[in-house]
Amino acid sequence: MDQKKEFTGTSMIVGVILAVLFGGANAYLGLRVGMTVSASIPAAVISMGIIRKILRKDSILENNMVQTIGSAGESLAAGSIFTMPVLFMWAAEGGTQMPSLWEMTLIALCGGVLGVLFMVPLRRALIVKEHETLPYPEGTACAEVLQAGEKGGASAGIVFSGLGIAAGYKFLTDGLKLFPSEVDFQWKRYQGAGFGIDVLPALAGVGFICGPRIASYMLSGGVVGWLVLMPLIALFGGDNMIYPGEIRISQMGTWEIWGNYIRYIGAGAVLAGGVISLIKSLPLIVRTFHNAVKGFSFKASGTSREEMDLPIAFVLLGTGAIAVFMWLLPMIPVNLLGALIIVVFGFFFATVSSRMVGLVGSSNNPVSGMAIATLLIATIILRKTGNGDKSGMVAAITIGSIICVIAAMAGDVSQDLKTGFLVGATPMKQQIGELFGALVSAIAIGGVLYLLNRAWGYGSSELPAPQATLMKMVVEGVMGGNLPWTLVLGGIGIAIVIEILRIPVLPFAVGLYLPIHLSTPIMAGGLIRLYVEKQKNISEKDRKTEIENGTLYTSGLIAGEGLVGILLAISAIVKVEGKPLADWLDLSERINIGNIGGLSFFTVLVLSIIIFCKRKKA
Repeated sequence: MDQKKEFTGTSMIVGVILAVLFGGANAYLGLRVGMTVSASIPAAVISMGIIRKILRKDSILENNMVQTIGSAGESLAAGSIFTMPVLFMWAAEGGTQMPSLWEMTLIALCGGVLGVLFMVPLRRALIVKEHETLPYPEGTACAEVLQAGEKGGASAGIVFSGLGIAAGYKFLTDGLKLFPSEVDFQWKRYQGAGFGIDVLPALAGVGFICGPRIASYMLSGGVVGWLVLMPLIALFGGDNMIYPGEIRISQMGTWEIWGNYIRYIGAGAVLAGGVISLIKSLPLIVRTFHNAVKGFSFKASGTSREEMDLPIAFVLLGTGAIAVFMWLLPMIPVNLLGALIIVVFGFFFATVSSRMVGLVGSSNNPVSGMAIATLLIATIILRKTGNGDKSGMVAAITIGSIICVIAAMAGDVSQDLKTGFLVGATPMKQQIGELFGALVSAIAIGGVLYLLNRAWGYGSSELPAPQATLMKMVVEGVMGGNLPWTLVLGGIGIAIVIEILRIPVLPFAVGLYLPIHLSTPIMAGGLIRLYVEKQKNISEKDRKTEIENGTLYTSGLIAGEGLVGILLAISAIVKVEGKPLADWLDLSERINIGNIGGLSFFTVLVLSIIIFCKRKKA
């Protein structure tokens, strides 16, 4: 077999399929729980299973190209769902037009292409020169899977098992509605307090992948919000009506207290966490930015195949063309100033994102913090230049959306280039593959965003879109001056205390911002990871294998729930005999095993992670 085959028809077709599937799944996950997970590892494993085992082809570089293209969908979805749903929310409230499918596609495409182009001059500085200091965990893991061909093919079965189990589980709870996907508890003697758990497979998968430490930080934030702050608000609020609430606090349930007060406190904490993270990494960012700027040249980029990048002239011309494109195209509501902000801050945050994922991985990349910082700056600039109306708000979100996609895409491209560096791929072909993946994923993500909005609407209980809601609050608060700053500043103060205690701020802040019902199942997955890591009487090699098995299985859980979530969204739109298909599937009126059933199913699901961790591979 020709081991030098890379950008082939097979790699393009399989890569595109994975890009669309993982992009849609991650979009649903992010809109549901406010965080996404890197698709690079499962994409690499599935590509090995398909190309090596099914198509009987044997080219590590072709497999690498599949995961390069496939992971582009996940990163582009991550950047899009944090901001773009705001445009739908404003349209639903009145005052702005519903964004068109082309508008969504072009915004995502501009961000995706710029994210790839900006990483071209950064590759040598970050991937090559800092090879020993920046591990790029997902990129290195992908290289290990690809280099162990037989291992990758066998591991694909674990991913598909997780995908199938999660798909069936999701269909039972949210399709047939045999048991509720959310279990909720309240205490009458502890007014204002609440507790619960979303018994969903993707959340347990997120907890296993993130690990017990991150999961515990998130749960800590939820405990502070739901078991400390909310009861205090209920106690001191009494019969008073306090802005932004519109009824007496004594008449509010737990969800109303959370929506009116805790959400703003959590928003302040997330804002502070993002800024603190950027400040702490500022010296490294400045140094990397300086080295990248020095590397700009119109000379040939690389002499050998393994050193060849896209020509820097192509990068500069492409960046300039997209800036003009964004400025002049009516579908993208950005003026010349907005286009310049996107290019300048986009390159800066591409540098930030690339370095951050090199240290902590793509799943922990604080893209939302970068987006918030961008929105604050862009909104203030637009307001000062006389664009403080609805059109200015739309422009600010558009700028934030494109930069958010740039940051997410740059992080993913970094991991893929690290994998390519380790397996001997051609950087230029990978960069072309990323551009191709960005094009296909942009078309797909626009459709997914429209589909989910039609089915449930953003900001609903099914799709709370926590990150997008936060972005909406930031823009409206700065433009209108009606943000409840006391609550926001209180959240900022809590975040500062957490930082002084040397606890990572962002996971805690996200836990404070989100309902505790999302943190508890994540903690369950984290505890399973803790058990696997702390087992006694087991060799280090077997421990590593079990963790890898668990990561592959839980990646499948995340993908399976996300994909069925998309199908259920379609069922909510498609009508049969005048009634949505989702209503025909709903059996809750005839069969419903209640909260006990939901907890029982979730317990079995969590225990299945241990079973697959200990699964022996052929």
